[in-house]
Amino acid sequence: MTTYIIRRIFLNLAVIFILLTFVFVSVRILPGDFAAEQVALRQFGGAGVEGESVEDLMAEARRALGLHGSIPEQYGRYLRDLARGDFGISLATRESTITETGEAFPYTLQLGGMILLIGLVMAIPLGCLSAWQKGTRLDAALRVLAMLGLAAPIFWTATIGTLFVLETGIIELDILGYPGFWQDPWGSFQLFLIPALAGGAGIGAILMRLVRSEMIAVMGTDYVRTARSKGLTEATVAIHHGFRSSLATIITMVGLLLASLLSGTIILETMFNIPGMGQEMITAIGRRDVPMVQTLALTIAAMVVFANLVVDILTAMSDPRISVEASEA
Repeated sequence: MTTYIIRRIFLNLAVIFILLTFVFVSVRILPGDFAAEQVALRQFGGAGVEGESVEDLMAEARRALGLHGSIPEQYGRYLRDLARGDFGISLATRESTITETGEAFPYTLQLGGMILLIGLVMAIPLGCLSAWQKGTRLDAALRVLAMLGLAAPIFWTATIGTLFVLETGIIELDILGYPGFWQDPWGSFQLFLIPALAGGAGIGAILMRLVRSEMIAVMGTDYVRTARSKGLTEATVAIHHGFRSSLATIITMVGLLLASLLSGTIILETMFNIPGMGQEMITAIGRRDVPMVQTLALTIAAMVVFANLVVDILTAMSDPRISVEASEA
C-alpha cells in the first residue's frame, strides 16, 4: 500500500507540472495583445500617461505581465517565481493573486463539498433501493427520476429552486452577501443549499444509475448466492456483500466526476453571485488579468489532482487488490 501511495503521489506531481505548463502556454496563445490592452486602458483612464511614450508604456506592461523576452525565458521566470511562492500581482486590484485566490477558495470548497455530499446522499440509498426492487414500479419510477436529473440543465434546476424559495420563504435569503462558514455556519448553509441541490441533482443521478447497475451485477454473483444460502438476511447480504463489493467502482466514478463538479460550481457561482474561484475566473478573463487567470487555473487543476489522489487511496483501501496489482505492474 505504501509503495502504491508513493507512486501515485509522484505521478500526480508530474500531472501538476504538465498542467502548469499547459496553463502557461494556453494563456500566451490566446488571441489579442494583453500588453496593448493594458496600455489602452491606462490611456483611456488617463493614468500615468503624461511624459511616457507608447513604446515605454508597452514595455512596462509587458514586464508587468511577464511577457518580455522569449517564450523559454518567460517560462523560466514563471517557474522561478512559483518556486519562491510568487504567483504574481492582479492587474485589476494590485493585490497578490494567491491572496485573492485564498479568499475565494473556501466558498468554492463549501459549494463543491455540499454538491458532492448531496449527490452521495441521494445516490446510494436510492440506487440500492432501485436494485433491490429491480423490475418493479418503484424501480421504474426511480429510473425516471434519475433520467430527469440527468436531462435537466443545472441553470434550469437552480432557477426553479430559487423561485420556489422566494415563493414559499422556507429559507431566509441574505441580499447583503455570503457569510463565511465559520462566521455563520447555519446562515451560510441556508444560502448555499439551493445551488448545492441544483448541482447535486445531476451528480446524484449519475451515481444512482451506477450504484443500481453495480448492485444488480454484484447481487448475481456466486459468493452472494453462497451468503444467501447460509441464511443471512437480504439486508445483510446487500450491505455487507453487495454494496461493499461495489464501493471501489463508486469511488472511482466520484473521482471522474470531480472535474465536472468544479465546472458546475463555475456556473452556479456566476448565477448566485457567490464570490468563489469560478466567479473570480470569469471576472479575471473578462479583465484580461493574466496573472489572476494563471493562478486560478493552476489552483483549480491542483484541486482536481489532489482530490483524485485521495480517491485513488480510498479505492485502494476499499479493494486491496488494486494496490497489489499496481505495485506488481
